[in-house]
Amino acid sequence: MLRFRDADVTDPDAHRLLDAYFAERAEGFPPEQGAYRPTWPEPARFTPPVGVFLIVEDESGEAVGCGGVRRVADADDGTVRFEVKHLWLAPAGRGRGEGRRLLLELERRAVGFGAGELVLDTNASLEAAGGLYRSSGYVDIPPYNANPNATNWYGKRVRA
Repeated sequence: MLRFRDADVTDPDAHRLLDAYFAERAEGFPPEQGAYRPTWPEPARFTPPVGVFLIVEDESGEAVGCGGVRRVADADDGTVRFEVKHLWLAPAGRGRGEGRRLLLELERRAVGFGAGELVLDTNASLEAAGGLYRSSGYVDIPPYNANPNATNWYGKRVRA
């Protein structure tokens, strides 16, 4: 079972993991959508209580994944909204439910910060990610940002 460690997005493990995530996305990005455009997370946006960034470690302490949540503009009805960002596991860590565990932990952290809604964006080419989000209760919503890499936007109401 993997474990989670709070980290600053400037942590060397965070940089290594985000580099790997961005490289994987660029390699698999649909050419008809242009070039993938990575966006490095801003440290202040992933610092409690407005957000958190987690490093996923295996049993030996090796960093094998990451993910974060950050507060974004609240919903039109005033609901506090947090966004799931950069949820990624190295290929060796996939297929055992650990991505779902990471998503649940990020949701738990966001709720602890007062979230009433969680949102995220993804690309339709990431079929496994879309399946994870839909099976975790996320539903299609209108775009809430102008992410040029995204084709799908999802939301989920939670209890703060």
